[in-house]
Amino acid sequence: MKAAIFVETGRIVLDQKPIPEIGVTDALIRITTTTICGTDVHILKGEYPVAKGLTIGHEPVGVIEKLGSAVTGYEEGQRVIAGAITPSGHSYASLCGCLSQDGPDTRHGFKAMGGWRFGNTIDGCQAEYVLVPNAMANLSPIPDHLSDEQVLMCPDIMSTGFAGAEKGRVKIGDTVAVFALGPIGLCAVAGARLMGATRIIGVDTVPVRMAAARKLGADHVIDFAAAEPVAEIMRLTDGRGVDVAIEALGTQGTFQSALRVLRPGGTLSSLGVYSGDLVIPADAFSAGLGDNRIVTSLCPGGKERMRRLMAVIDSGRVDLSAMVTHRFPLDRIEEAYALFANQRDGVLKVAITP
Repeated sequence: MKAAIFVETGRIVLDQKPIPEIGVTDALIRITTTTICGTDVHILKGEYPVAKGLTIGHEPVGVIEKLGSAVTGYEEGQRVIAGAITPSGHSYASLCGCLSQDGPDTRHGFKAMGGWRFGNTIDGCQAEYVLVPNAMANLSPIPDHLSDEQVLMCPDIMSTGFAGAEKGRVKIGDTVAVFALGPIGLCAVAGARLMGATRIIGVDTVPVRMAAARKLGADHVIDFAAAEPVAEIMRLTDGRGVDVAIEALGTQGTFQSALRVLRPGGTLSSLGVYSGDLVIPADAFSAGLGDNRIVTSLCPGGKERMRRLMAVIDSGRVDLSAMVTHRFPLDRIEEAYALFANQRDGVLKVAITP
């Protein structure tokens, strides 16, 4: 099969690999649509380490090609998605509710990010086929009337962005600021609106992102190239600050700004993937006495999470289809990486079809 393979820092190339052999609890999925994530770009740049030779990608939409002998409740030929996070359903992490942190159980506990396997610790789905481990915990059937592109955001981007609002405990009447309106930040805007936020402030400078944020529910969008966002947010909130600030980029600057706009007792919900140490300024943190919370999220996975997200899409309450701005066949995935990694031509997300 064809697969996008991490060769070395700066190089992800399309090459040939054997079609995976599945175990008794696994499923083989023929990929019909997938996409490229910002985390894949971190891998490409060497900012997140993975093994050389690994197939990249963690957002699969496809058709069941083959089922392990112990897998029940599914059938070959069925359209399914699997989350970027593939919990086993029976580990210590799973059973204590930390599905995204699922990993091999040891007497020393479980490993952070252990639930993220595709394109991290096992071959991913920027390929013609992918092996889905623990299939009965992870495969979620796609309703017949939903297209691949309608559900393409569910495995990661939608789950992650919504988690930012959920972990931030957004409530009815809240004011929420979202720093960086890339695909995850846009989904955080949509999630905050669903959870009852009545004022949502987005921060970015890319026109297509700012326009998309308004369509998804942002009441104000600040162009950080034209106005200092912290000062502008404090002005918009009459000096009160926001109830929840969602950081969706992964830089010291956006993290610090998110902290500075919190009201006393507010929550910073961090979604960014950071490639270096973070510094917390004492004044922005009120010297630790401001009753603030800092929480982090890795996108929840598993079949029930995927079912719920597809139910949101099916209801019409959120329409993310406009986020797919470019389409490429798998044969041109290196070109797709060049476009997405350099944020050219107003790209938000690309749909990759083998």
